[in-house]
Order: sequence, then structure tokens, then C-alpha cells
Amino acid sequence: MPDPKQMSGIPRPVGDLPDGSITVLVVRGSVTNGLPGQTVELRVGSKVQTAKTDDAGRVQFDKLPAGETLKASATVDGEHLESQEFPAPAKGGIRLLLAATDNSKAGAGAPAAPAVTGQVTLGGQSRIILEPGDETVAVYYLLEIVNSSSGPVNPPKPFVFDMPDGAVRTGVLPGSSPLASAKGSRITVQGPFPPGNTLVQVGCELPTDSATLEIAQRFPAAFGQFSVIAKKVGTMKLASPQLASQQDMTAQGEVYIAAVGGGVAADQVLSLTLSDLPHHSPVPRLTSLGLALAIVVIGAWLATRNPGDDRARAADRKRLVARRDKLLNDLVRLEQDRLSGRADERRYATRREELVASLELVYGALDDEVAPDPSSSAGVAA
Repeated sequence: MPDPKQMSGIPRPVGDLPDGSITVLVVRGSVTNGLPGQTVELRVGSKVQTAKTDDAGRVQFDKLPAGETLKASATVDGEHLESQEFPAPAKGGIRLLLAATDNSKAGAGAPAAPAVTGQVTLGGQSRIILEPGDETVAVYYLLEIVNSSSGPVNPPKPFVFDMPDGAVRTGVLPGSSPLASAKGSRITVQGPFPPGNTLVQVGCELPTDSATLEIAQRFPAAFGQFSVIAKKVGTMKLASPQLASQQDMTAQGEVYIAAVGGGVAADQVLSLTLSDLPHHSPVPRLTSLGLALAIVVIGAWLATRNPGDDRARAADRKRLVARRDKLLNDLVRLEQDRLSGRADERRYATRREELVASLELVYGALDDEVAPDPSSSAGVAA
């Protein structure tokens, strides 16, 4: 059976509870060993609700304010148990397990059983987390690899998978099992797998240049159920034929899409599509590069002009100076908009880069031009 300690404190969205409800199951040793009469505290924002578990070790809290930060805790024989912080759901409910240590089991010093060939699966606490950023989407896999046998097993084939196409900066996250390693975009989890659950947490970034991102992922073990949590930016949408349900949830002023999917066979493609993603149009950057190229060409042409044609050179230099002054004014206005809070940070960074690049080219062209500045009397003398 899966080790309850691996699942303890992790909220699981479900659709079979009333909206805004939380159930907490307090157990010792196994999920079938519920502890009755245990006091459970549920922190709801700055307030605390308490209730005692029933004969099955379960307690339910209802009508919780949607989006409010929740955290459940209990103390069993001096052992303090607590959950992660999570937002109260607007629709559906949350199931939560708090598992105490079973100190009655002996045999800790018994020799480990030899590994045999056997299957592992991906447990229901596995999660896919998506976080859109500036022209990238961060992808995190929190995988609960379950060995339900009583001894260590090696799967028939290595537990290896590749992150989605285009992934960059792939890595193993802190808190992951030491069995996991990353090389390039490939993740390897080295067997044998001990009985119970092995937690593997990995992440990567997927660059985006459009409003839609399609993620196709294969895992070497079957899912019984999986969850997706996506930070919602603007009108972003999440779609997949393998999702059974989804809803928007609010936590600490941010909106998240929480979705639950059904079974996915080993090596079957799990597909997710994000649409209406924020992205930058390439048109402004291409326009800026075109202008910069034109400035370079003009500068090169000026360098080959007849040195005696001072009047024409002064006119060309005057046009470059006017271009320089306009770019400087645009840069000043951009900085003022940022200081006053009117500028979007992502647009600010891109626009500032464009302005600085254009200014460098204008100054380069001016440096190549030997005619005096048209603001001086010598530069405009007949």
C-alpha cells in the first residue's frame, strides 16, 4: 500500500463534495487506520475552526469562503501534523489526509528484501503545475511513483522520460528523491523503487512566441488520476481531452485553474493546451531592427561621401541628431512612465532594449561622420 506519510498534508481537489467543503482524514500507519476523537484545527485566514474526527477518523468543514487561505493541523500522541496552505475552492471540495507515524511496527533492522521485476504507477497525488511568465511557461511535474508491493521492484523497462519539445533549463527540484536525475531534457529515475511512494519533482521552461502553447508528454508509468494547477493570467484557458473537470480558484490575490484528469496509460500522450497566453508581438522589435539597419546603411553611405560636400553632410548629420534627440525623449518618457507605474514591466523591458540599441547605432553613425554638429555655426556656414 502507498505510504500515507508521503501523501500527508497535500490537498486534493475533488468534485464529489459540496462546494466550499474540506474533509480531513486523520490516520496512523495506513489509510484504513482512522483515528476517532482527534481534534482537528482548520485555520481559515486569521480565524480557526475546530472539530473532532468521527469513528472513521474523518471530519468535514463546510461553507468555507472561496479563495480564503486554509491550513489544517492535528496533534496525535505528541506528534504535530499539519497540511500545506491552500485556497478554499469556489466549486467542489478538497480531501486532505493527516498521517501520524506508526511506532508499533518492528523489524526496522531486518535486512532489505532483494529487488524483483514489478510495475510502478503514478499515484493520485501526482500534479502538473503550469506558470506562465515573460515569454515562457514554467512546467513542474510533482510525481508520486507508487510501488504497491511489499518489497523493492525494478520496472520491466527503465523509468525514463523526456520533457516536452522545446524545454530549456530542465532540472530536478529540491525535495525530490535522490533516485531522480536530469541530463539535458531527459529525466531518469533509477530503480529499484522501495515499497510505498517515491516523490520525484522536476521542472523546465517552455519558450512561447504566440498566444497558444501545446504540451505533449509521455510518462513511463500509468496514471490512475492526475491533477493540473495552472496560474491564470488574463483570459488564459486550459484544455485537454483527458481532463474530467476544472474550476477557477483564488489564492492570495492570484487566480488558478485547478483541473482533475482520469486514467492515462503508460507511454500514452498526455496533452494540455494553454490558449490566450500573454505574449509580445514581434512587429515592434522587427520594426526597430529595420530602423537600426537603415541607420547603419546611412552611416556607411555618409562615410563614403565626398569630403568636400560639407553642406550635404551637415544636412545628413542634422537628421541623425534629430533622430538621436527623438530616441532620447522616448527613453525619458518610458522611464517616467515606469516610475509613475503606468508602464507594463514586460513591455518596458522590451521597448527600453529597442531604444538603447537604436541610440547606440545613431551614436555610431554620428561618430563616423566627420562634419561638425549642425547646431554649431561652423556646421551651417555657407
